[in-house]
Amino acid sequence: MTTTALTTPVARRSPARLALRRFLRNRMALAGAAFLLLIVLVALCAPMVTGHNPNAVDLAAFRRPPSGEHLLGTDSSGRDVFARLVYAGRVSLLVGLAASLAAVLIGTLLGAVAGVAGGALDALVMRAADVVLSFPSLVVVVVLAGILGPSAPMLVVVFAACNWPTACRVVRGLALSLREQEYVQAARAFGAGRASIITRHVVPAVLAQVAVVGTLLVAQTILLEAVLSFLGLGVQAPQASWGNMLTDAQNLTLIRTMPWLWVPPGLAIALTVLAVNFVGDGLRDAVDPRGVR
Repeated sequence: MTTTALTTPVARRSPARLALRRFLRNRMALAGAAFLLLIVLVALCAPMVTGHNPNAVDLAAFRRPPSGEHLLGTDSSGRDVFARLVYAGRVSLLVGLAASLAAVLIGTLLGAVAGVAGGALDALVMRAADVVLSFPSLVVVVVLAGILGPSAPMLVVVFAACNWPTACRVVRGLALSLREQEYVQAARAFGAGRASIITRHVVPAVLAQVAVVGTLLVAQTILLEAVLSFLGLGVQAPQASWGNMLTDAQNLTLIRTMPWLWVPPGLAIALTVLAVNFVGDGLRDAVDPRGVR
C-alpha cells in the first residue's frame, strides 16, 4: 500500500506524462495531427482511393471539369487530377519527411559530439555549420539540378545537407548544459566514455526538442519542394508532386477559367504545412518546462 501511494504520484508527474497531457490539451495540435494522419493514410491507400492511373494520358478527356467520373476534373493531358493529387502526396510527404529526418539525425549526432567534446572539435563543427548556413539552399539546388538533373533523391540530399545546422545548434547548446550536470559528471567519473555519455544521457534528453525542430523542418521542406518543382527544378513529370501540379497555374487564363487544375494542389500544400506547424507548436508547448501543468 505504501509503495503504491509513493510511486503513483511520481509516475503521474513524470516529464513524459506531463508533456503528453499538455499536448492533448492543445486542440489545434490534435487537429493538425489528425489531418496529417488522414493525409498519410490516403496517400498509402492511393490505389484503393482513386481508381485511376495518375499517369494515364487520355486526350479525349482534355481539361474536363469535375464530374462523377473525375472528381477533380482532368489536366492538360487528360490525366485525372484527383489521382495525381493523391499520388503526389506520397512524393511531397516522402521528400519532406526523408530530408528532415536525415537533417535531424546528422545535426543531432554532430551537435551532441560537439557539445560533449568541446574544444577544437566543437569549433570545427560550428564553423562547418556556419559555412553551410552561408549558402542559400535554393542556389545549391539550382546548381545541382543543372549538374545532376532534377529529381526527388537530389532534393532529399540537398535539403538534408542544407538543414542539419538547425538541429546541430539546438542539440549542441543543450549538450553544453547537460555535460555539466552531476549525473553526467558521475558517469564520467565511473569511466564512461564520450560515446556512452552521448547515447545514454545526451541524446535521450534532447529528443523532445529535436522532435520540435524536425516538425518545423518538415513544413519548410514541403514548401521548398513545391516551389522548386513548380519552377521545374524538383520532381519531374510524369511523376506527380504537389509542386509540379501547380505548373498550369502559370497561365492566367487557366487560373481564371479552370481552378480545378491548381486549387487542389495549392490547398493540399497549404493545409499540410499548416497542420505540421500546428503539431510543431503543440510539441514546443508540451516540452516547455514553463508550460501549465
